[in-house]
Amino acid sequence: MKGKNEQRAGLLYGIGAYGMWGLVPVFWPLLEPSGAVEILAHRMVWSLAVVGIALLVLRRWAWIGELIRQPRRLALIAAAATVIAVNWGLYIWSVNNGHVVEASLGYFINPLVTIALGVLLLGERLRPAQWVAVATGFAAVLVLAIGYGQPPWISLALAFSFATYGLAKKKVNMGGLESLAAETAVLFLPALGFLLWLGASGRATFLAGGAGHGALLAATGLVTAIPLVCFGAAAIRVPLSVLGLLQYLAPVFQFALGILYFHEAMPPERWAGFALVWVALIVLTWDALRTARRTRAAALRLAVRAAEAVAPLATASASEPDTNNPVAK
Repeated sequence: MKGKNEQRAGLLYGIGAYGMWGLVPVFWPLLEPSGAVEILAHRMVWSLAVVGIALLVLRRWAWIGELIRQPRRLALIAAAATVIAVNWGLYIWSVNNGHVVEASLGYFINPLVTIALGVLLLGERLRPAQWVAVATGFAAVLVLAIGYGQPPWISLALAFSFATYGLAKKKVNMGGLESLAAETAVLFLPALGFLLWLGASGRATFLAGGAGHGALLAATGLVTAIPLVCFGAAAIRVPLSVLGLLQYLAPVFQFALGILYFHEAMPPERWAGFALVWVALIVLTWDALRTARRTRAAALRLAVRAAEAVAPLATASASEPDTNNPVAK
């Protein structure tokens, strides 16, 4: 019963995390007239404040000393921070400039880009179904490029930056809260310096927009940290296959918001491109679920064989008389 309750809680945490990430496009326009770079700088500064308080409450500081003594991990953290800053900044700009649907496409094709990077950079081998998915995704990009009259640069930049971020995070191998603290710490001084420069030049909107606007900019820290905490809670409670399926909630919500809330245009060629992407994701998901099922079945067969091999030995050992026992003699 406890296991089922944990999985149910994990599922709710996962839905909450990806749901918040999917609905966040509604939040960024509230921060206008702040520009994308100013919003990004506030997000970095206030995110560090939020995770710093969380780490202080949880008393999780030991990792800082270990990280400082590892230059390679520090370099990876710096790379991850730079890439996620580009991703966040571009996403905020996209939402506030009428490109929500194109931004959602970036997160739809992100799993395909991640697989492609695994092949190109890590020498991973793909299964036939994965090749089909990647090829279908490439065809989708071509269709969209023809429809747009140019490649969907926003989608591609978001997908590649987030996939690169995931690759760096995998190599760093840190918890979600700790890695966010480290990444925002790397960018804290540049972000704070930029905000101070804006204020000195009279172009900052933090105070000029009133207390309500300032509070919304400060809330970017919570908007960043809360979904991440929910994601961390989900990751330890549900299988990776379930988490992989939940990740599609965010771009689905973003896509729906782009059409229904922001009323962005969806000409036939864009529908065709998105349809191809969805076909690729269906193939990818089917293959992942089939592989996971086969892996579990193989592990179960090995466990059964091991138990069958051990059972005769245990029976023979139990049937032998104990020569050291006087009663047995």
